[in-house]
Amino acid sequence: MSAHVPAGHPLLVVIDPAARATDGESVRIAKDVLCAGAPSVKIVFPQTAEEAEHALAHRGRRHPVLLGDDAALLRTVRALRRDRTLQDATLSLVPIGPHSALARALGVPEQVPAAARAVLDGIARDLDLLVDESGGIVLGALSMPCGAPLAHTSAHWWTPVEKTARSLVRTLTSPIPVNGHQPPRLQRLRVEADGVLLADLDEPVHEVSVRTAPAGLAEILVRRTGGGGQLRASARTVTVSGRDFRYRADSAVTGPVRTRTWTVEASAWRLTVPR
Repeated sequence: MSAHVPAGHPLLVVIDPAARATDGESVRIAKDVLCAGAPSVKIVFPQTAEEAEHALAHRGRRHPVLLGDDAALLRTVRALRRDRTLQDATLSLVPIGPHSALARALGVPEQVPAAARAVLDGIARDLDLLVDESGGIVLGALSMPCGAPLAHTSAHWWTPVEKTARSLVRTLTSPIPVNGHQPPRLQRLRVEADGVLLADLDEPVHEVSVRTAPAGLAEILVRRTGGGGQLRASARTVTVSGRDFRYRADSAVTGPVRTRTWTVEASAWRLTVPR
């Protein structure tokens, strides 16, 4: 469901430090477009997670606008959810930074001027969340089993050093590609969708992926081994169990865990996209 964003609304522009460091020119262009088109713009340059959360929590009637990449988007959604204001906020994003595949998948323009204009005259789209029992969230999709690509091991502005080190260890201990291809990885996982068994531990699977689908549901895909083909299902709750498995939620690798349950929160947040 979509709704028009009120015209002439004051903005709070939160500029991620990684965006400034990697592409200062794009930050300048986005600021120029937003300041020229909005009646009031407050710009903040947080240096820590706490500073960013403080600015968001004290935004008043201003619409939050983030200049940053997918990682910054995830941090912002988490902060608004912890503050219990996620459903009240219409979040806007201008993708700036090395990783913006999630933003594109959610409908945000890749080009900075177009994304900035969408902040001013776009529509607010209701989006679902996948939330696990530990409070983790998924905006796009999750999959398992998985490795930890080197592209995701760079430290962000408030990523703990030890977390980055663990990610790098996983990268260095992952299977070595043969002829440029990663060898197939199998794992024994038990997968349940709203209590219905889709896969059990007695048969390894190539992949399990989950993403939000229309009508407040999650779409589950199980790729079986031994010519078993693919199995698709839709559910509000997905539970995966296994022996110390890792999973990729959006761009982040989490685990190992032995069980995890994800539940769809329908229309949990709103993102501005072009009309």
